[in-house]
Amino acid sequence: MATWYPLFVLAVGLLVVIGGIVALRINAFMSLITAAITVSLMSPGDWDEKISRVAEAFGATAAGVGIVIALAAIIGKAMMDSGAADRIVRSSLALFGERQAATALMASSFTLAIPVFFDTVFYLLVPLARSMYRLTGKHYVKYLVAVASCASAHALVPPTPGPVLVASELGVDLGVMILVGFAVAMPAAIASLMFGVWIDRRVDVAPPPIGPEEEAPPEITLGELPGLLISMLPVLLPVLLIATRTIMDTFAPADALEDFRDLMSVLGNPNMALLLSAGISVITYWYYRRPSRAQRAESLEAALMSGGVIILITAAGGAFGAMLKAAQLAPAIQSLFGDSAATGYGLLFLAFSVAALIKFAQGSSTAAMIVTAGMFAALLDSASLGYHRVYVATAIGSGSLVGSWMNDSGFWIFAKMGGLSELDTLRTWTPLLALLGCVSMAMTVLLATLLPLV
Repeated sequence: MATWYPLFVLAVGLLVVIGGIVALRINAFMSLITAAITVSLMSPGDWDEKISRVAEAFGATAAGVGIVIALAAIIGKAMMDSGAADRIVRSSLALFGERQAATALMASSFTLAIPVFFDTVFYLLVPLARSMYRLTGKHYVKYLVAVASCASAHALVPPTPGPVLVASELGVDLGVMILVGFAVAMPAAIASLMFGVWIDRRVDVAPPPIGPEEEAPPEITLGELPGLLISMLPVLLPVLLIATRTIMDTFAPADALEDFRDLMSVLGNPNMALLLSAGISVITYWYYRRPSRAQRAESLEAALMSGGVIILITAAGGAFGAMLKAAQLAPAIQSLFGDSAATGYGLLFLAFSVAALIKFAQGSSTAAMIVTAGMFAALLDSASLGYHRVYVATAIGSGSLVGSWMNDSGFWIFAKMGGLSELDTLRTWTPLLALLGCVSMAMTVLLATLLPLV
């Protein structure tokens, strides 16, 4: 096979994905699964296997991430409906005070973005940004930036779909991905506060007036909300269980604490940990809101419908990545960029750049992570890294934040919910996402140097 042919197959696959999403406005699942089949047909192998291997790869990815994503969707919805998310936000504001309201909003959004999708977190917290502006009469852009800083957690910390899929594709333990993703994403979120102070002085924007049709429902009193511990438990419990299992497997001697190790191998399995968390969040919703059976069913169904779409997109992306591997993309990329770019830090910057380019072209961070992870999974089997492959995963997540503009749904959520013009959104949201991505990438390189984990 000619060296250039796998790169041609990659170009065709990317054209199908980006053309389908951007030009034809086809759902990402249809674009990705069509690209996977196209690449498979163009790749080596027996003709009677070229379609079946796409289905097998789709099923393997769904088996790895499907339960986690579905349970995360339930946790997020139940936390919203029970008032647990509201409690976390109010407690953060009480802890930091009015003078540090931006810090409180950042801490709240970062915490909630781990189990809750970005758009939902933004919808929840934008009214608080407006309220803080009406209270202080200033700093509206700073408050908006603080809320939007949760994008770093969304791209780097499981169980949100993008980092779950990247970890699965690259063979990274989910506990390691949570710990390293958190260490990479948090400094970026903190850096966004400094950017918020800087850009707030240069973009003078006030929130739009609230019309009658936008009036919020009556506010729930503090006494009607769940306690802080029970509100935080659905977020903290899976992180604690999964991280404990990972630490035991990585650092504890093989013959130490065998009974505890066996227990954690069950409780620390991501599927089990998130199932326990989902159970707690649903019970909390039932106890504090007392919904009827129909309301409970409707709430869970809405969560699963949202999660189901994400599972389909993620599994289709996994199939696309597997077909790129079947197309023998790894040796072609190594031949194109040379050994220096396909090993060591060169691989990190290459992964970051490819994810950023795909993000800029088609707008979706999740799709950028899915496609890039599929490409680089083929490289890692033969690459010499010198650090844990989790850093390739965080480099991909970091790159997926860079290059957000008008083809990104997040751009329009920020603009329309925040009441900003397109120009002001380009001056605030776009550089904010670039900053989050670049700081996360810097942290990735720093940690890969100081803590290679190999």
